[in-house]
Amino acid sequence: MTTRKNFKRQVRARAARTGESYTSALRHIRPAPTADAVPDAMTPGSIRLAVAQTPVRHDPRDAEALRDSGREVRSLMREASAQGARIVHFPEGALCFPDKHLMSADGPDAVGPADWDRCRWPVLRSELAAIAALARELRLWTVVPSAHRLTGPNRPHNSLYVVSDRGAVVTRYDERLLSRTKLSYLYTPGISPVTFDVDGVRFGCLLGMEIHYPELFAQYETLDADCVLLSTTGAAPGNTAAQVQGHAAVNGYWVGLSVPAQHSATAPSGIAAPNGDWLARCPADGTPSVAVVDLDDSSEAAAVSVTHARPWRRESRAGVHTGHRVTDPRSQDRTAAF
Repeated sequence: MTTRKNFKRQVRARAARTGESYTSALRHIRPAPTADAVPDAMTPGSIRLAVAQTPVRHDPRDAEALRDSGREVRSLMREASAQGARIVHFPEGALCFPDKHLMSADGPDAVGPADWDRCRWPVLRSELAAIAALARELRLWTVVPSAHRLTGPNRPHNSLYVVSDRGAVVTRYDERLLSRTKLSYLYTPGISPVTFDVDGVRFGCLLGMEIHYPELFAQYETLDADCVLLSTTGAAPGNTAAQVQGHAAVNGYWVGLSVPAQHSATAPSGIAAPNGDWLARCPADGTPSVAVVDLDDSSEAAAVSVTHARPWRRESRAGVHTGHRVTDPRSQDRTAAF
């Protein structure tokens, strides 16, 4: 373990010094494996990601609906594994996205503070445990959203559980910038970004309305994320896809977008490359499905953004331009004649 930590420290030191991503720095320090030693999808700097779209249900009081959602998540986990995925990512509300009217303590005709005692928490925990068990069986990292219960009377977090290929929850991301309704009636906001590493590839997590906050995506660039996983139930026509592509291109990393199957007609789930191009998308016909892509720094879609643009932007932000500035009256005079 100590040797592994020292090795990763060397890789991160090089990445910080050169402005490279973790996976790019990794190639310069770790000898390239032979083709016989490691499968293509498992080589350093490459990982196979699946993003899913599933039907989202809205009543956490309905135990059978929660079980149906759990079964559908596990079915798509098996499909992702069959396609060689190392990690699979699910949409906000994959198990349930509670309706504000159904949860309102003031009754269905008036939106008020949510009564979370109505949630079938034992059933929800049972489905999450079954998902974790399958992740261990398939050796598949699984990122699945769910409400995370806090000690009463505090409202739960709206969260992304990161379940390792050993079936353990290794971290959890809690949505930080909530919509007005979520903040007022449903959830407690989170406080920090979260990253996790799988096979040398670093992932960041975002949820829900956070697609609209470019500063959160920029924060993950500074944290050396190679890919940001965004789970949301919001899918405005044209707007969602364009924002995802913009965040990917501006920050020079992959973005996995996972949305409910109900919204696939306007914004199907998919993976955007560091240059903003869509690499793969789920069908836009409402069917539960997964889109699978190899994230690889050496790919044509990533080469310019990851190798050149991202390091240069870091240098610019760090002040590389200050050494080229001059003291010149014509520079300082904003009203100087042509």
